[in-house]
Amino acid sequence: MIKNLIRGAAALSLALTPVALPSAATAAPATPAGARVLNLADAVGQVPLADESRAGYQRESFKHWNRGLDLADGCNTRNEVLLAEAVEVPTVAAGCKLSGGLWKSYYDGQEVNDPAKLDIDHMVPLAEAWDSGASAWTAARREAYANDQDAATSLVAVTARSNRSKSDQDPAEWMPPLPDAHCRYVSEWVATKLRWGLTADQGEADALSVYAEACETTVVHYTPAP
Repeated sequence: MIKNLIRGAAALSLALTPVALPSAATAAPATPAGARVLNLADAVGQVPLADESRAGYQRESFKHWNRGLDLADGCNTRNEVLLAEAVEVPTVAAGCKLSGGLWKSYYDGQEVNDPAKLDIDHMVPLAEAWDSGASAWTAARREAYANDQDAATSLVAVTARSNRSKSDQDPAEWMPPLPDAHCRYVSEWVATKLRWGLTADQGEADALSVYAEACETTVVHYTPAP
């Protein structure tokens, strides 16, 4: 099955137009301490290989959403991400109730003007993170992972339909329905794995390598999590 997935990814990757993320030369001047920049192929090679295990996984092992970065704004992590990613900022009522606004879901290119129709996707799903090393973390570290707003690639506002289609699948099993999003998606997946020291199984690593060949100008920016 994995071979079939990789062959499918390889065929699809040939149709992709590589999309480069901002290079170090065009990045914002304030670079976080310890920030790293790699081309995608090298970044994929930095993700350790390991077998995965879902033994003992419970979604409740990752506390989310918590009170967010700004404890004074009355918004939880979900709403803070929605506010940060809005193309047009929504109205914020008491209790951080959001209405109106506009977002663009990069997985499928859809524009959404109702925050209730958006999910906040964990770039590397919680179950996949558990399989890839988070099972050995403390509860506090899993909470930090599940609410990570210190890296723009960790959490993303997307249509509920695309997020639920993705579920807990890795790039060997699922990619965004919009082909133009693939290079960005793979770079952000790899950035998240490297940021949090997570591993990849062989099928996942093979798929990432196929996409890295197609996205040869794409770079990965990440800062290791504390």
